[in-house]
Amino acid sequence: MFTSFSTALSALNADSTAIDVVGNDLANLNTPGYKATELCFSDLVTQSLGAGLGVTQVGFGVAQPITEAQYTQQGAIQTSGGLDDAAIQGDGFFVVANSAGNLQYTRAGDFQTDASGNLTTATGDYVQGWTTVDPNTGQVDTNGPIGNIVVPVGTLKPPVATTQITASLNLNASSAADATSDFTMPITVYDSLGNSHVLTLDFQNTGGNTWSYQATVPGSDVSGGTAGTPFDISGASGTLSFDSNGDLTSPAAGSPITFTVPGLADGASDMNLSWNSYDSAGNSTITQFGQPSAYSATSQNGSAAVQLNQVGMGSGGQILAEYTDGSQVVVGQVAMASIRNPDTLIAAGSNNLTLSSLTANPAIGMPGTGGRGTIVGGSIEASTVDIASEFTSLIVYQRAYEANAHVVTTADQLSQDTINLIH
Repeated sequence: MFTSFSTALSALNADSTAIDVVGNDLANLNTPGYKATELCFSDLVTQSLGAGLGVTQVGFGVAQPITEAQYTQQGAIQTSGGLDDAAIQGDGFFVVANSAGNLQYTRAGDFQTDASGNLTTATGDYVQGWTTVDPNTGQVDTNGPIGNIVVPVGTLKPPVATTQITASLNLNASSAADATSDFTMPITVYDSLGNSHVLTLDFQNTGGNTWSYQATVPGSDVSGGTAGTPFDISGASGTLSFDSNGDLTSPAAGSPITFTVPGLADGASDMNLSWNSYDSAGNSTITQFGQPSAYSATSQNGSAAVQLNQVGMGSGGQILAEYTDGSQVVVGQVAMASIRNPDTLIAAGSNNLTLSSLTANPAIGMPGTGGRGTIVGGSIEASTVDIASEFTSLIVYQRAYEANAHVVTTADQLSQDTINLIH
């Protein structure tokens, strides 16, 4: 009977811990990326009473419960208003570095940028990833070591001088071989300073399925020109030849028309342009059919200098910089860690987790690879705490606590009655 005190006290201690765990889950009902905790109870060793071993077994109570965060549960992905927010769909963790430089792990993706442009968690830890851009491919190099992600803040994107132009157009096969067939089309191009110039292509039917062409720029744009008069670009004239089906035969595929716009009045470098009249499949973008002369599309690879508009998180964990011209450039990539036994991680506060002696080595890499989940930009993973089940558990633990408290008072009464027997 006297062991009932310790047995009941072990239950009171275990139920008290369980209530603490439920209280912590409920407190983190709105914590991004929080995983609900499961309690695992286990009994203590029993004692055998009587002559026969194991005939009568009386336990010594319940052990301190073990807590396990349920990382296999996926929290709801909720769209947020934060440009830098990210949610993990599937397994894995974001990698962050605290103020001491130690790596920790988190599912909370409510990110922001500090005054220096570092991508940080809501509590100030540095999100880890890659920001080195390969100059040849323009893609983020994810083969190197991870580090702090620094996004551009208030920077200008330098201008890109136009080097290639294309035009999709039809020249009227029914037109007369004289000035009445004249057709012009403009293409805006950019010099090395980012200033724009209107390049005009002039076409005229010369008969025999041939057309002449001449490229011009406004006279005021070049030092040798006259304001208000088009300036003929030297080397930017010639003949286009078509076959009986209206397909371009000269210049031939693989022989783009090249010319230079020299002596720009704004002091920019001479513009060296290449006009390719065929697409990547070798099909001509210029035709001669019996339809009115018209162009359907033009393109060029230059751009003016533009101001950074905003930086945000894209799907897949890409950090995208958007400029005022609407263009987007990938400037960073968020890293993810895969951990085989995440239930061994230790909570470090601030939504972060650290490795324990039982935790497998994290495998850090790109989202969507190696068993790692994917990243959804502009979203937050909600807590997996279910308020209904937590309140149910709370009632159960409360009743268990009250029952075991009653065991203590009953055992105490019986002890007093036993002591009174000797008086």
